[in-house]
Amino acid sequence: MVGLAAPWVLKIVVDGLQVSVTPEKLGRYALWTVGIAVVGGIFRYFMRDILIGISRHVEYDLRNDVFAHLQRQPQSFYHQQQTGELMSRATSDMNAVRMVLGPGIMQGLNTIVIAVVAVGLMIYISPRLTLVALLPLPLLSFSVAFFGQRIHKGFEEVQAHFATISAMCQENLSGVRVVRAYAQEENQIAKFSDLNREYVRKNSKLIRLFSFFYPAMGLLAGLGPVIVLGLGGWLVIEKKISLGEFVAFSGYLAMLTWPMIALGWVVNLFQRGAASWQRLTSILETPPAIQDLPGAIDPEGAQGTIEIRNLTFTYPGATRAALSEVSLTIPAGRTVALVGHTGAGKSTLLSLLLRLSDPPPGTVFLDGRDVRLYTLPGLRRRFGVVPQETFLFSASVAGNIAFGVESASDEGVRGAARVAHLDGDVQGFPRGYETMVGERGITLSGGQKQRTAIARAVLRRPTILLLDDCLSSVDTYTEEAILTELMGVMKSRTSILVSHRVSTVRHADEIVVLDDGRVVEQGTHEALLAKDGTYAELYRRQQLEDELEAS
Repeated sequence: MVGLAAPWVLKIVVDGLQVSVTPEKLGRYALWTVGIAVVGGIFRYFMRDILIGISRHVEYDLRNDVFAHLQRQPQSFYHQQQTGELMSRATSDMNAVRMVLGPGIMQGLNTIVIAVVAVGLMIYISPRLTLVALLPLPLLSFSVAFFGQRIHKGFEEVQAHFATISAMCQENLSGVRVVRAYAQEENQIAKFSDLNREYVRKNSKLIRLFSFFYPAMGLLAGLGPVIVLGLGGWLVIEKKISLGEFVAFSGYLAMLTWPMIALGWVVNLFQRGAASWQRLTSILETPPAIQDLPGAIDPEGAQGTIEIRNLTFTYPGATRAALSEVSLTIPAGRTVALVGHTGAGKSTLLSLLLRLSDPPPGTVFLDGRDVRLYTLPGLRRRFGVVPQETFLFSASVAGNIAFGVESASDEGVRGAARVAHLDGDVQGFPRGYETMVGERGITLSGGQKQRTAIARAVLRRPTILLLDDCLSSVDTYTEEAILTELMGVMKSRTSILVSHRVSTVRHADEIVVLDDGRVVEQGTHEALLAKDGTYAELYRRQQLEDELEAS
């Protein structure tokens, strides 16, 4: 609003100086001009600081809300969503919403205020000149919206293609061993070159749009001043408006040029923001399929007694049950092993204990209470899990071992690594425990990854230890050494050990054999061998495989 006074002050100055020129007048007019500039600058500063600052705070809160909501979603949610799509919503869409809340609102308000006041003052000076001078401005605004949509679409295509290039680059860097092992370097280079060529083509198309857009904008923006110069000059000559009014009118017209350009930009910004907001709300309005039930409590002081009662579980969309009528009791402090062929339901049973998938009510119990009646964070804090597929973060070895453990000491990390038989390997790393493992632990071998995950679970000192086929990537000697160390850890807590190797589970207090989702045998290693059933057959087959491998 303050800036709108500048052309009117200029009118007074020009008309006043035509009458007489004195030092007092010049000083007064100079002070007015400087004062308007200073006050206008202060108000612009606070407007930008407040509106842009608020938009950043809203973005901060919204980004935290989206991330926290994604963290609460179960695994099934991510099976139905693409990671790249979720990343796009958490970055590009978030930025589009922020642009509406900050620059969009600021420029929108600025456009409305300037348009209303400036046009009003221009009409006051000369209605006829105003009508003629404003004719090109709606065309200017329309052109911005017209080209803006196409430029936006071009940007989206470029960004989408860039995401494809990034994904291919990331995959090839992560899977460089496989690429080299299959001698696919030249093939991958050719594919990358094709993607790069298409990226250049899409950018060239966008550049052509800009090449036409900016000259067109300059032409349309220049029509108004040309009309004002011709018609306004004639009105001055005819004494229908003063020279000062002509100067003020030209100033207000110049002020309207950017708002008319910004109007199309703001409209496009609001369209993009509305679309992005819908994409974000579609995430936020998707309730987690697994969440705390009313009245859920934290299992403080849990002893670790696990009971499965007639459990039958079918994954959503599946036509066949993953587990059928499974009943099992594991007293606190006992070590139980689950064995069986691939797809027998071993990992499913562990995921139900953790409520990564929700079990049917009244089927899975911890210390005599249905696990569904515990809070999710409280329940899961009682478990130390070594999953079948090891995931490591792009952090140091020590950081990965200490993940989820607050204030973990260096000695505690080393102690857990010794239990996992990892300490010797780490001592040979360039920076020891501070060595970065790379994305997903790419710098470590499969066995080292698994042992890092074991150390992570041991350091947690859980009530219940779940080891899901966690020794499949280590040799027999290392496996025996790790199991010897783990025996001391498992003595003081409930442990469930899943493995395909009989050598891994033979010392468990009880072995449960699953087949096609059902418990077919239970007992100790010796008792199950004596039964000469499924377990004995599995044992003989592995002995034969070991003999063939040795020979």
